[in-house]
Amino acid sequence: MTAILLAYIGIAIMLTLTGVGSVYGITIAGNASVGALKKNPGALGNFLVLSALPSTQGLYGFVGFFLLQDRLTNEITPLVGAAIFAIGIVLGVIGLLSAIRQGQVCASGAAAIGNGHKVLVPTLTIAAFPELYAIIALLVVILVNGMLPELPV
Repeated sequence: MTAILLAYIGIAIMLTLTGVGSVYGITIAGNASVGALKKNPGALGNFLVLSALPSTQGLYGFVGFFLLQDRLTNEITPLVGAAIFAIGIVLGVIGLLSAIRQGQVCASGAAAIGNGHKVLVPTLTIAAFPELYAIIALLVVILVNGMLPELPV
C-alpha cells in the first residue's frame, strides 16, 4: 500500500466516523427533544441547542482534513502516510463516541426540560465533558501535524 493511499484512508476514516457520530448524537438528542416538545412547546429554543450540540464532532473531522490536506501529495513519505492514518483513526473513533455520548446527555436534559425543569445550563455544562475529548483528539491532530517533516520544496 502506498503512503498516499494510507493517508487518504486515514482521512476517510476520520471524516466518516466523526460524521456518523454527529448524525447519531443529533438523532438521539433530537428524538428526545421532539418527545419533550409535546410536553413543553415553549422550550423549542432549548431543544434546538441541545439537539445541535453533537454536530461539532463532525466539524472537527472537517477541521482535521483541512489541516492535513496540504500533505496529501505524491511526495508523501511512508512515515507521514502512517501518521495521517493513525491520527485519522484517533480523531474518528473519539469523535464518534464523543458525539453519541454527548447526544445521550443532551437527550436526558431535553427530557428534564420537557418535564418543566430549568436545566439547560447544567445540561450544557455536563455535555461539554464528552466534547472535551473530541477537542483533545483534534489537538492531537494539530500537534502531530506540526511534528511531521516538512514537504519537499
